[in-house]
Amino acid sequence: MNWDVALFYAINGLAERSSVLDEAMVALARPSSLLVPGTLLFAYWLWVSRRQAVIGATTLAGLIALGDLLGALIKQAAQRARPCRVLDQVHELVGCGGTFSFPSNHALNTAAAAAFAQVLYPATGWISWPLVALVGFSRVYIGGHYVTDVLGGWVIGGLIGAGVAVVLSWWPVFRKGRECEALG
Repeated sequence: MNWDVALFYAINGLAERSSVLDEAMVALARPSSLLVPGTLLFAYWLWVSRRQAVIGATTLAGLIALGDLLGALIKQAAQRARPCRVLDQVHELVGCGGTFSFPSNHALNTAAAAAFAQVLYPATGWISWPLVALVGFSRVYIGGHYVTDVLGGWVIGGLIGAGVAVVLSWWPVFRKGRECEALG
């Protein structure tokens, strides 16, 4: 057994031992779970800087769409079967999933959003990266992905998110905000 499968079994083996933890991991697996925090964050962003919020949120939405597309293309190229399709005794808390395993699009998109936010607003990292880690952990816990699927998603998403944010930060609307943040 390789290390990726061993880690998968170690994490997924925690499932179905605690109904509270199971519910938390299932909640983290639902994209809609990030809707309320995302809406609150956007409302705050609008309050602080309407122009940055509109431009940044539109760019972030495009980034997430790009991340989903890129993840789907990589899944089709890699064609790695999900652990729940090839391993025995997998705890499936939400079903197996309809496509291939590598990379985890949940991990890719959350890392892209966190990297995007941290490049533009460095102070956001203390909240966004722990959330990224929890979502990634949940993907293995619920039986949908191997650890390397999550790690691959994080790398791809982080690079895309940071790259897009760096380009966006060259725009005077965002550069001025970052200069004020650095001074303040």
